[in-house]
Amino acid sequence: MTNTKKSIDFEEALDQLEELVEDMENGDLTLEESLKAFEQGIKLTRECQSALSQAEQKVQLLIEENGKLKSVDITNSDDQTA
Repeated sequence: MTNTKKSIDFEEALDQLEELVEDMENGDLTLEESLKAFEQGIKLTRECQSALSQAEQKVQLLIEENGKLKSVDITNSDDQTA
């Protein structure tokens, strides 16, 4: 199923991102390795953000009330930045 594969990809990307952050925080990487890790981290972050955005759009489309689509704000007000 394609949806399952996408969610697995998201989880894998998130795991890889966490590993990169841990490696960089340990300080054992050379400058070149750190730059490559940072570049990969940016790529993974963008992929995760895109997957989350797509999931949010799907949730909004699936919420229905009286036969009409109802848009629901699913963001947490504590997580929003000014």
